[in-house]
Amino acid sequence: MNPPFRSRRNRLRLSLVLVVLGWLLLATGARAAGPEVVLLPTTGIVDEGMQKYLADHIELAASEGASAVVVKLNTPGGSLFATYAIVGTIMEADIPVIVWVAPSGGFAASAGTFITLAGHIALMAPSTTIGAASPVTAEGGDIQGTEAEKVRQEVTAKIKGIAEARGRNVEWAIEAVQDARASSASEAVELGVVDGMAASIDEVLAFADGRTVMVNGQPVTLDLAGATVSERTMNPLLAFIRLLSDPNIALLLLSVGSAGLLAEVWSPNFVTGILGGLALILGLIGLGSLPLNVGGLLLLLFGLLLFGLELTVTSHGLLGVGGLVCFALGASALFTGPTDPFAPAIQVAGPVLTVTVATFAVLLVAVVYGVVRSRRVSMAVAGGATIQAGVAGEVRSPLLPLGTITAAGEEWTARTADGSPLQRGTPVRVVAVDGLTLTVEPDPSAEQP
Repeated sequence: MNPPFRSRRNRLRLSLVLVVLGWLLLATGARAAGPEVVLLPTTGIVDEGMQKYLADHIELAASEGASAVVVKLNTPGGSLFATYAIVGTIMEADIPVIVWVAPSGGFAASAGTFITLAGHIALMAPSTTIGAASPVTAEGGDIQGTEAEKVRQEVTAKIKGIAEARGRNVEWAIEAVQDARASSASEAVELGVVDGMAASIDEVLAFADGRTVMVNGQPVTLDLAGATVSERTMNPLLAFIRLLSDPNIALLLLSVGSAGLLAEVWSPNFVTGILGGLALILGLIGLGSLPLNVGGLLLLLFGLLLFGLELTVTSHGLLGVGGLVCFALGASALFTGPTDPFAPAIQVAGPVLTVTVATFAVLLVAVVYGVVRSRRVSMAVAGGATIQAGVAGEVRSPLLPLGTITAAGEEWTARTADGSPLQRGTPVRVVAVDGLTLTVEPDPSAEQP
């Protein structure tokens, strides 16, 4: 090999190695240039999805060497069991966790109060509120009885322990549970419920910088000067599952899916059937995470069954009206009250229920009008004897052996002459007319090229 060529190749290799090393050193230097703070936007009802999101990302931030985690909290409350799990995650975290109630106008109500008090540092944005942590019934009233008193005492002891561990106002915490006390951000700071106020993430970091907190029994001084904030949202799959657990979304999916299947029965085309089936499956996934009332679900399904019968039975809309009533009653009673004393009442919103029932009512009117018009036209055609044996047609809905065909430009009820089934799209020939029902057989001439 030519020595000059070998020398040039060696120099090229050395240059590439130096470039790679330079990029690695630059990346390492950039990462080491300042501390990193992980921001976790946390909104909505406190549930298992939120609990998993916080647990996974707090653990990940600690393993990556982040300086702190900021939980940006805005919640009306939620599951007591998920709340306890989140509180345990924060209390046992290997990294300082700052709970920041934000944005302005937001709140940390009910279960959110526990989560806020559990933070190593607790901050609130202006115009936010905290408190009202009393266990309630599904209707929002006070729970009664011996079992209710046990729950109240247990929850009181829990929030008292959290406040004591974090050095916060124990008396206020107890009143938040027993008397549903709530406070604004400024009052909460004044009473020692939270540590301070912050209107932005920069103010959060400035407040926390230099403070010493106890992390798993060890003092940790926060050094957040020049910290880089890395926001990490919930992964799309988990967010999608949480979306399906919304009672309004679940009802809409069930309604759309049912309408798709009914459309498939009325006019087979596979598209509405597939989309309707998919929507139904997603709706059932959502129902799986909600306190389902079996009676409400049965009413809903019975209403949809009556809708389906309206397409095949001459009732002049009576079955459809009955189905509409059953659907409305079932949808309004689809969910029971939560067994969890902190979980908010689960029910379909009034506007959503009204729009859904009204949509089905419009569909019912259209179906009844179409069925009546089709039958009147068929009777008029039959009475005028404008169709005779020998007329060609095509199967519209499968003849098993009874179904419908199109012939002479109209849709007819038909049956096969020998009782054998015929699939949609099969060419047929009329062999007899019996009132409004045609007797047909496969048309052999249509099969010839």
